[in-house]
Amino acid sequence: MRSMITTGLLAALAAAATAQQTPSTQAGTHLTIYNDDFAVARTTVPLNLHTGLNDVLTTSVTSHLEPDSVVLRDPSTHNPIPVLEQNYDAGVVNQKWLLEKYEGKTIDFEVQPTRTVESNGESKTVPETIVQGRIIRAGDQPLIEVNGKMQFRLPGTPLFPVETDGLLLKPTLSWRIDAKQEAKIPAELDYITHGLQWHATYNVIVPQNSDTTAQEAADLLGWVTIENTSGAEFPQATIELMAGDVAKIRDKVVRPRAMLMATAGAAVAQAPAVTQQAFDEYHLYDLHRTMTLRNGETKQVQFIDAANVTVQRTYEFEGTSSMGELYPGYHNDQPAFGIGADTHVAVREQFKNSTANHLGMPLPAGRMRVYRRDANGAVQFVGESTIPHTPAEQQVELTTGHAFDVTARQRQTDFKTNQNGHTIDESFEVHLANQKAQPVTIHVLENLNRSQNWEITAKSSDFTKRGSGTVDFPVTVPSKGEATLTYSVHYTW
Repeated sequence: MRSMITTGLLAALAAAATAQQTPSTQAGTHLTIYNDDFAVARTTVPLNLHTGLNDVLTTSVTSHLEPDSVVLRDPSTHNPIPVLEQNYDAGVVNQKWLLEKYEGKTIDFEVQPTRTVESNGESKTVPETIVQGRIIRAGDQPLIEVNGKMQFRLPGTPLFPVETDGLLLKPTLSWRIDAKQEAKIPAELDYITHGLQWHATYNVIVPQNSDTTAQEAADLLGWVTIENTSGAEFPQATIELMAGDVAKIRDKVVRPRAMLMATAGAAVAQAPAVTQQAFDEYHLYDLHRTMTLRNGETKQVQFIDAANVTVQRTYEFEGTSSMGELYPGYHNDQPAFGIGADTHVAVREQFKNSTANHLGMPLPAGRMRVYRRDANGAVQFVGESTIPHTPAEQQVELTTGHAFDVTARQRQTDFKTNQNGHTIDESFEVHLANQKAQPVTIHVLENLNRSQNWEITAKSSDFTKRGSGTVDFPVTVPSKGEATLTYSVHYTW
């Protein structure tokens, strides 16, 4: 049978004895933080065990700990330490908790000084006083008895006795351990906690350029933003970040979240580079540094600094709305089906996340902002979007807004249906206009939604298929000019 504790602790059971110990808060916690508001914390709890029963507690935990995730083990054997009983108190001491603690009892209330105006116009200050009140009911609407009368408000600031039983100002985890003999162990404590999360943000800076349709050499900066609302401070913590869609069962109870204090904690220039490695089906990012992470703090660390990243801008117009995948035998003969009145042409930026393009690190999902330098060299914001988790050697694409000087308008020019012959014939005209100083190519995306079976029977421009029901007509529009795309489609079912 596998050992449950160090060999020395497997001696014969001795007579019960009880020892109380309170280790101080431990520095050097190791945190693996996930995207979805939870983390795995690993720290050390020094155990000074006497033979028999030991009551041990530590405050080196958070106020959002999952108690049933706790693992206490001997680091020398990596075996769990046998715990007879575990208790967890989140240590959330507030006025409501104390009022409930003293429900049915009488306590003092401090009434603040008040200023009144007498009938003769003179002001009078009523000094601070202490009154006694019995807490009939606590909760969200306390009921207090003062001078034989009940009221639904506190008569003043409640003053609670210092020797209140069970008063814990910090989250506390306690165990009852049955030691076979005396032992000193720097036990490893592992647990899952909520209140810690991270996300990635990216800033792409493209140069000042009058021809935005050409390939451009951009700078890309990536930032990691870490938020701590766990109710605990982590001095000199070693932090790793796990990126990926990790399955995690959410608690039914919504945990309260504290207000965040924005604190910039940018990495210094001499800090080692952030590295990543594949781990299971995800990616693990190591910051290679220790840092203090205070409760309520938002900290940022730069993890990507790439130059000369080739970025290509494209323009897209989607005239008909996408209806998703069609099922066999489906058809729709409503003349205006899927046709919109949109005139906006989307602006899209794309680049390859490859080593050849000065990147190549798997990019965690996050917000990506795009900036462009103006004629004076100042950086101007030109749009943003979110990107999914993007492996190396894959394309990054984001929509940053709609073009001002490039417009499009779609018009249905013909529609015929033959229900007996199971056919529909439809024709469109897409008018494109460009007021920019250089020609642009607009990708006109048409979603052929009426039936699974379709055929383009006439067209003024070549197309490529983007999917089973989506075609892409790339149309070049001259500077200060216009162009028109026409096409016809034949449906059968």
